[in-house]
Amino acid sequence: MLSYNESLKILKETNALLEGHFILSSGLHSNQYIQCAKLLSYPEHAKNICSSLTSKITKEFDEIDLILSPALGGVVVGYEIARQLNVQAIFAERSKKDLLLRRGFEIPKDSNVLIVEDVITTGKSAIECSKIVEKSKANLVGYACIIDRSDNKVLIKNKIVSQLKIKIQTFKEEDLPLDLKKIPPIKPGSNNLFK
Repeated sequence: MLSYNESLKILKETNALLEGHFILSSGLHSNQYIQCAKLLSYPEHAKNICSSLTSKITKEFDEIDLILSPALGGVVVGYEIARQLNVQAIFAERSKKDLLLRRGFEIPKDSNVLIVEDVITTGKSAIECSKIVEKSKANLVGYACIIDRSDNKVLIKNKIVSQLKIKIQTFKEEDLPLDLKKIPPIKPGSNNLFK
């Protein structure tokens, strides 16, 4: 299993941990941003990080039949975790406002489903996925992610199994520190694709 420092080193080597001025999907500003897509673009690094996370998952959860991930960020992670666990991986996609299953994906009744994300911040997408599991009359085993950057505002009440827990400072626009005000902000991530 990879240590916290080994995992952090991989994030930095792949430029998945970015420094600058970012406007997050929540509307808050930050001087750091985690772009897991950069990490996942290196298959060997992705395999190693996901292997370490899979070890944690198998210690925490007994039986998993299916991995459900929200698109876009969770698709690659969900696939790799499912591959290592030798179970099926499916994903939910945003249609207008809501996440839903498409492409003929189904969750069998009474199956044990683990929700897997790349990064969990507020937990909104993961909670939306849990409602799909509930509607399918399946069992929600829990949640897993590469990076847990949630804080006391997370919507998930169950335990989150993660490879790394990282605290990233956020600011409202009116409370920006002077050094951050000097840097032009950018809006990273995939949420902007659907607005």
